[in-house]
Order: sequence, then structure tokens, then C-alpha cells
Amino acid sequence: MAGIAMVAIGLLALVYGWIAGLESNRIYANLHLNSFYFVSLGLIGLFFVAVHAIAESGWQVSMQRVGEAMSMFIPVGGLIMLIVFLSGGMHHLFEWTHEDHLDHILIKKVSYLNQPFFFVRFFVFFAGWVLLAWLIRKTSRQLDMNGDLQYFNRLRKYSALYVVFLAVTSVVSSWDWLMSIDAHWFSTLYGWYVFSSMLVTGFSVLVIFVFVLQRMGYMKHVNDEHIHDMGKYMFGLSIFWAYLWFSQYMLIWYANIPEETIYFYERLKYFDTIFYLNLIVNFALPFLLMMPRNAKRVYWVVIPVAVLIFIGHWLDLYQLIMPGAVGHEAAGIGFLEIGLTIGFIGLFMLVTFWGLSKAPLVPKNHPFYEESLHYHTNY
Repeated sequence: MAGIAMVAIGLLALVYGWIAGLESNRIYANLHLNSFYFVSLGLIGLFFVAVHAIAESGWQVSMQRVGEAMSMFIPVGGLIMLIVFLSGGMHHLFEWTHEDHLDHILIKKVSYLNQPFFFVRFFVFFAGWVLLAWLIRKTSRQLDMNGDLQYFNRLRKYSALYVVFLAVTSVVSSWDWLMSIDAHWFSTLYGWYVFSSMLVTGFSVLVIFVFVLQRMGYMKHVNDEHIHDMGKYMFGLSIFWAYLWFSQYMLIWYANIPEETIYFYERLKYFDTIFYLNLIVNFALPFLLMMPRNAKRVYWVVIPVAVLIFIGHWLDLYQLIMPGAVGHEAAGIGFLEIGLTIGFIGLFMLVTFWGLSKAPLVPKNHPFYEESLHYHTNY
């Protein structure tokens, strides 16, 4: 019921945006922001399963059903994103779609930034993600039913394909859906910067789902050692994100080339509060709060930090999209932004819990399940 109520709030916020006469750019930008954000959570949920399957890691088996269920949002988010683009969102979001008003810089990029090729890439991305997610989930359930090692080997093969495919498509999709909003500007670090944000947020949301399931009486087999490793991921990936943020900013600041600095100039001048809050919430607080070893092992620290990371990287995506798509005069954070995000959270919860209901939460026939069940670290 909570998920349905949250979706209703999201729909109400969307209706409010149209009735209140908010600019179409702002409405489409918020739909685009949230659809991309929650698709990325689904992609990282599956990445969590795939990367550990390749490494033949055992500790995470107790939680892999959550990652598999998160991936079921990928086609849902993709459909929403497609509707946004086809209903006129592309014209409002991307300057390069205004074909009658292109300057000499955008004309040089027409061979890549054109709508037919854009949609070809879009369908390739989602076809690959959805197909590999379906194959990984299907093989995981077949392994759970009979424990035959042929399914485990097949799971590793599909996982390897997914990790390689995601490595390429996550970068290229960030160019298409985010960086091309500011089509005159580019950064060679941009794709990896966005991926690092996706990664730490996806792992944080996975921990939140595990916590909620345990409070509901499920997944009692997940112990402090599992939470400790997830806490280490959150801690380390927050530092990795900050490293890429600093590397991108420092190189542009040091070179001081106007065509590059304009990107940060607009964000520092008009979105300065979000710009600095972004660093505090996504790096300073996770770094300080999770530095002690014991802090990574207890829910009362890990879950608040996971929520902070979720909010912080939403803000990070906000300042990637809004300056170029909406501009400082029309942008803001009000009922539209908050309500629509709540709606997407509810939809993501409904899809994920529906996915969790389709398979046993405990993959008992997995060859590494016993190792995960009795997992213990010595550090």
C-alpha cells in the first residue's frame, strides 16, 4: 500500500506541474532525471550479481536475489524514458535537436547527435540490458531448482557478457542522455564519473532493501559480516566518486579554457548551494561517518548513510541535468521535484518487491550458499 500511495503522490506532482503552468522543460527534465536515476539502480543491482558471479565470490549469495529483483525495473524505466523522448521531451532537453538553429560546433556533431542514430543506440542499450538481465535471472533460478553446475557456469558466462556490455553502454548512454544536454561541452571523464555515482547509489539502495526485508522478518541469514562488506563498498566507492569529481574539476580549472570552464561557471554561480552540498553529502559525510570499522557493521550507521548517498546522488544528477535543460531562472526544487521522486521510489519499490516474490529469497542450491551462510571475516 505504501508503494501505491507513493506512486499516487508522484502522479499528483506531475499533474500539479502541468496545472501550475511550470515550464515544460522543467517537467520533462524531472521525468528524465528520475527515469535515468532509477534505471541506473536496476543496472547496478544486476551488476552486483554479475561481478560477484564472475569472481566466484561466495559471501554475497545471501543477498543476490535483491540485486536480481532490482534489475526488473530496467524495462519499466526504459519505457518511461522512451515516452518522455517521444512525447516532445527531446526537443525540450537537447539543444542539438533544434536542427534549424545549430551553430558551427553542433553541426560538426550531427553525424553522432541526430535523432535516428540516438534512438538506434537507445534500443540497443535497453535490448542488451533487458535480455541479459532476463538470462541471468532465469539461469539463477534454474540453478536454484536443481543445483546443476552447468547453470552456474552459464550464469558466469552471461554475467561476463553483461559486465562488458554495461562497461561500454553505461558510458555511451551517459554521453547521450546527460552530457549531450550541454552539447557544446564535453569531458573524457564524464562517463566514468556518472558510472561511479550509479555504482555507489545502487549498492546503497541494495543495503536498504536488505534492511527492510529483515525488518519484515525475511533474510535473517544476512549477518553483520555481509553488512560490513557492503559498508566497505559504500565507503570506498564514495571516495572513488570524489576522486573522479576532483579529477574532472581540477583539470578543467587548471587549463582555464573558456569553452570548458563555462560548464562549472554556471553551476557555481547559479547552483552553488547544490554544488557544495553535493560534495558534503556524497563524500564528506560518508567518509567521516563510515571511517571506523564498527560503523560499517551496524545498521544504525549504514542505513542513514545509505539514505544520504541516495539523496546526495539525486542532487548530483540534478546539477548535471538542470542547468543545461532548464536554466537557473526556471529551475528549482519544489513539490514537482520531491513528489515526482517519491512516486518513482514507490514504483521502484513495487517492481522490486514483485520481483522478489517470483523467486525464493534464499538460493539454497547455489554452490556457494553455505559459504555465504557461515560467512565470517577476520579483519
